[in-house]
Amino acid sequence: MLIRLLRERLLPYRGLLLAVVGLQAVQSMCTLYLPSITADIIDKGIIAGDRDYIWARGGFMLAVTVVQVLFYVAAVYAGAKAAMSFGRDVRHDLFHRVTAFSAREVAHHGAPSLITRITNDVQQVQMFVLMGCTLFVSAPITAAGGIFMATREDAPLSLILLVSVPALIIPVGIIVSRMIPQFRIVQDRIDRVNQVLREQITGIRVIRAFVREPDETARFEQVNDELTGASLHASHLMAFMFPTVMIVLNLSSIAAIWFGGARIDSGDMKIGALVAFISYLVQILVSVMMATFMVVMAPRAAVSAERIQEVLDTEPTVRDPDGPVAVTAAGGDLVLDGVGFHYPGAEQPVLSDVSFVAAPGTTTAIIGSTGAGKTTLLNVIPRLYDVTSGSVTIGGVDVRDMGTEDLWWRIGLVPQKPYLFSGTVRSNLVFANPDATDEDLWAALTVAQAADFVRAMPNGLDSPITQGGTNVSGGQRQRLAIARALVRKPDVYLFDDTFSALDLTTDARLRAALAPWTRDAAVIIVAQRVSTITSADQIVVLEDGQVVGLGSHTELLESCPTYVEIVESQVQQRGDAA
Repeated sequence: MLIRLLRERLLPYRGLLLAVVGLQAVQSMCTLYLPSITADIIDKGIIAGDRDYIWARGGFMLAVTVVQVLFYVAAVYAGAKAAMSFGRDVRHDLFHRVTAFSAREVAHHGAPSLITRITNDVQQVQMFVLMGCTLFVSAPITAAGGIFMATREDAPLSLILLVSVPALIIPVGIIVSRMIPQFRIVQDRIDRVNQVLREQITGIRVIRAFVREPDETARFEQVNDELTGASLHASHLMAFMFPTVMIVLNLSSIAAIWFGGARIDSGDMKIGALVAFISYLVQILVSVMMATFMVVMAPRAAVSAERIQEVLDTEPTVRDPDGPVAVTAAGGDLVLDGVGFHYPGAEQPVLSDVSFVAAPGTTTAIIGSTGAGKTTLLNVIPRLYDVTSGSVTIGGVDVRDMGTEDLWWRIGLVPQKPYLFSGTVRSNLVFANPDATDEDLWAALTVAQAADFVRAMPNGLDSPITQGGTNVSGGQRQRLAIARALVRKPDVYLFDDTFSALDLTTDARLRAALAPWTRDAAVIIVAQRVSTITSADQIVVLEDGQVVGLGSHTELLESCPTYVEIVESQVQQRGDAA
């Protein structure tokens, strides 16, 4: 997966990569040339006592060093630019793929895991590319050139390399083979820590309300300890690598001095040649050591690449059709015909043969016990999920044949749990319609019964809203979410238990103001309170995902025992509360 990801995503930057190879080749050749100059200075300058030769060759050596540094800096710059651009592109593609996912794919991968893949996993592969450009490209050039130059200095002494290099590669290979599965465990542990931390931050009010801080602290400590243990195991394996490199390097240097000294004593080798040979030996083994940095990073990068590619290869189940039907006319009936839905692997369907028509200018209410499938029914209309049987049409066109952008523009959804983005009141409202004027915003706020408290804020429409809307109350957050949907002025309004956070008086005023605003649109309301839906044109009663009643409030009181039971239970609850 790593090779596939790099091959596909680095292709646009092949020019930069070729430049890196060329620049690294020049700086590596300069590095390899320096020991040869040192040998000449020792043999022809220091031993011969020729000071002019020493100054001349020393000046040349300095010039070669300057060239080496300049080319190395340029290589690192080009490599960093390629690596950062690679990371940017992968994050871009991951983001757009994730935002195209339906609720099914998000649930399959899990939000914490998706966040980790877009951030931590991309960072791991990006760092691998950067290290590859700075280390891995120069390492083989230096190693191969070092072997050639060492052999040129003294071929018999170069036989040491036949022992040193395998002695370094074999133990490193064994260590790396054990690190790959361990890094996969580390990434899974990071996912788990993110999941627990995200739950605890989101649910901090609930945790404090039930005095569960010690239990949640213990739960976080457990997953944190699991991550620490997995990381330590990987680090222990990694810790063996560098001592192994240093042992081989030092033993090889000792062997070179031992055998090289004997050859100098016999007159077969000069002192400068031995110094140069040791320098080449160090360069060769350091190059192998530099490659071990890549070897260390490769297993973790491979695991991260696998996780990234898994997301990129996941095809959204909800996507635009090959030839979307262009719907130009506004309005049209919303028709659900034999709609069924079941989650993958579920034994029982959530919805079965649900049929009704919601005409423009009418209000359709959906009510039922908890788990009856109300929210799921609402979710299949804007294709948050695709129906598994039957069809949903708007204006006679199946929603699966419409472009998703066109479909979503025709629908104004207020979810069961309203969510506001960090910014201002204005930025949250124009999220639904960027072209909305201030008059449009205030009109929507007035209908949503939110104008008064927004005017009371210090900066009105420009008052700040924190992430999730945590700086306003639940009822205010709900009304701002309703106003956001009203700003869109869509063909279909979907209110998923939207009025539950409102008191009865505010609920009644809002519904009265809503009627003229939505007179040209179909309104679907999921509700728990019967008082919210008594005036609806039709009420759909769900039980176990099936329609057991359809009609007005009065008609259902006469014909639907399930609806009568719901009404009586709420009347009794109000009586008990009184």
